Amino acid sequence: MRILNIRTSLAAALILVAGCEKAGTTGDGNAPVPAEAAEAAGNATIADGIAGNASDSKFVAAAKSVGLDKTLAGPGPYTVLVPSDAAFDKLKAGSLDTLMKPESRAQLTGVLTYHILPGTILVADIDKAIDNGKGKAVLATMGGATLTATKDGDKIILTDAAGTKAVISGAEDVRSNGVVHQIDAVLMPS
Repeated sequence: MRILNIRTSLAAALILVAGCEKAGTTGDGNAPVPAEAAEAAGNATIADGIAGNASDSKFVAAAKSVGLDKTLAGPGPYTVLVPSDAAFDKLKAGSLDTLMKPESRAQLTGVLTYHILPGTILVADIDKAIDNGKGKAVLATMGGATLTATKDGDKIILTDAAGTKAVISGAEDVRSNGVVHQIDAVLMPS
């Protein structure tokens, strides 16, 4: 079963890489980061960035509870889709508390890794991949599943397997080991 999940993850990653190659990235799944953005990021990691953002405290607490904060402080590169605290508040009452229990660690890890993509994927890369995909792009997650990206006007919409939609909002936050995008909903793997 584990081998099948790894193969699925690799196949999904290849879909994303193929789309990004058409979108003008480096071809290894890593978007070229503008020099000024990389310089501004300095040595600050994704973990540093989300830990310093008060509106991301629920995501940070969840990531720490399963040890993903250490991963997000590592070399990466990663693209992290961070739901705001307001997005977590939209979940069914008690859902996050249940996920934060020690016996739900695997499920919480699955939810969080569904919000992490391999490589540095900027909004412009997703936008180009959607255009190249004739209106949609499939994005592979670190959790081995996929998200579908579409556009509604100028907004990029990410849709999970259950049909929940999240809008990428605000400016992307480029860090030394990737990029953070704020989203307005919590996405769930199937």
